[in-house]
Amino acid sequence: MPRYIVERDFPEEFQMPLDAAGVRACLAWVEVNRSEEVFWLQSYMSANKRKSFCLYEAASPEAIRRASNRNRLPVTRITEIRVLDPYFYT
Repeated sequence: MPRYIVERDFPEEFQMPLDAAGVRACLAWVEVNRSEEVFWLQSYMSANKRKSFCLYEAASPEAIRRASNRNRLPVTRITEIRVLDPYFYT
C-alpha cells in the first residue's frame, strides 16, 4: 500500500487533551480512517503547534482527503513517499 506524508496547517495552535478526551478523539479518528482504508502511522508537530506532518498508508490521496474531511482535520498537501534510509545502500 502506498505511503503518504500529509501536511496540515492549523489556523490556531493545535490542542490535544492529554486525558481520556484525547484518547477518545484519537480512537474516533482511527475508526473513521479504518472505514476509508486509511492507516495513520505517525505524526510530527511543529514547535508552534500550527503545522503537522503525518505519515499514512492508504490506497489513494482521495481516501486520505475523505477521512480527513470526516475527521474535521485540514489537509494542506499530500505527498506520496518511498522509504530511503542509510541501510538501503548496504
